[in-house]
Amino acid sequence: MKIYPVILSGGAGTRLWPLSRAVMPKQLLPLVTDKTMLQETVLRVNGWPEVMAPLVVCGNEHRFLVAEQLREIGIKPLGILLEHVGRNTAPAVAAAAHYLRNIDPDAVMLVLPADHVIDNNGAFAAAVAKAARLVEGGALATFGIVPQAPETGYGYIRRGADAAVDSCFRVERFVEKPDQATAQAFLDDGRYYWNSGMFLFRAERYLAELAQFAPAIAVAAEAAVRLGYTDLDFCRLDEAAFAACPSDSIDYAVMERTADAVVVPADIGWSDVGSWSALWQVQQGDAQGNVQRGDVYLDGVSNSLVRAESRIVAVIGVQDLVVVETNDAVLIAHKDHVQRVKQVVDHLKLNERTEHLHHTKVYRPWGHYEGIDAGDRFQVKRITVKPGEKLSLQMHHHRAEHWVVVSGTARVTCGDKVSLLSENESTYIPIGMNHRLENPGKLPLHIIEVQSGSYLGEDDIVRFEDIYQRA
Repeated sequence: MKIYPVILSGGAGTRLWPLSRAVMPKQLLPLVTDKTMLQETVLRVNGWPEVMAPLVVCGNEHRFLVAEQLREIGIKPLGILLEHVGRNTAPAVAAAAHYLRNIDPDAVMLVLPADHVIDNNGAFAAAVAKAARLVEGGALATFGIVPQAPETGYGYIRRGADAAVDSCFRVERFVEKPDQATAQAFLDDGRYYWNSGMFLFRAERYLAELAQFAPAIAVAAEAAVRLGYTDLDFCRLDEAAFAACPSDSIDYAVMERTADAVVVPADIGWSDVGSWSALWQVQQGDAQGNVQRGDVYLDGVSNSLVRAESRIVAVIGVQDLVVVETNDAVLIAHKDHVQRVKQVVDHLKLNERTEHLHHTKVYRPWGHYEGIDAGDRFQVKRITVKPGEKLSLQMHHHRAEHWVVVSGTARVTCGDKVSLLSENESTYIPIGMNHRLENPGKLPLHIIEVQSGSYLGEDDIVRFEDIYQRA
């Protein structure tokens, strides 16, 4: 049996603001270790017997980050499917199933969200092996986490009759997130598991059940794959077909309706890291129960999470707090109230602010830039271009730019002139002039860019040529 990991790398992770943002969501961040959650998820199953290269499904805006993070850990994916718009898990998995079935008609899919923590990988491998034996008989398996507490932030699965294989069970029903009293009753009952959102089934079995219970999703996903096209190393799902697809989860679309759903109990040290308090729980704290990262000073602090991204953070005489500092935002919350962080993100959206969208450091396929200062009719950025990379040939209608090379070598195109600039040299790009910045060297290129003009938005870019095929 060949098992194909399908990594779902969508979502914005708004409950982990201000670190997780739309352009850089939690699955692309190193939250628990020095590797990102996407990288940890891929490496978790890498090297297992009969497990193939992963297939990743992600949003279009994250494609270059996903590809770069896989390259960093030496993983060549089977493919990266791009969603133009998010349509929840049922369509994403359907598209992956069609893609895999075209490669291997007998493909078995191990569906894994990219933002989960699993501490006991050996127990997880054993659970997958159990599920595989059930899948051979036509079952659609989900992994039920053995509950450790009356958790109200998770959905639950109630087991039914014994499936007669390795103490796995038929699924009797799925249950929405309960209140505290109901969650305690579930824990006391012993027949309920946390719904992990991880699955194992044959691609053709999932598609057959989807065609029966959610035919509109099945038809739209098939068309999205069939009409999709290759863009560099990515596979773009057809935009119109996928946009027309109804939005629904695997649970609602298939697992709650099929007669062949089974639950594999899994005691694997699992967490979906859905909040700052959950992140505190999955990390090893100090003697006072504090989890800290970055330049942090603590005095008389206990049972708290303190994270500093860009400057020293001093915390004195408190307990049970979450303190997270970034370049442009600071969050301070009691651990019992961190679910309300989403309300902050809603406030930012309502007031048309940008702190929920991206950090001051913004990643691009050629490198990244970081905002340093901004004011009326000017802004200053620090730009880093990776060796051998280049920005698009472009023009701006409303701003001029002045570039100063800090280190490295820059090849600059300005109109018909091409020149090489070294450290401490500079150039000026007038409004309306075609221009391009390249790094022809073997070391990163660092420049300071000063923009001036009546409008300085990132959408004031007219691209004439781009090696990354961006619009």
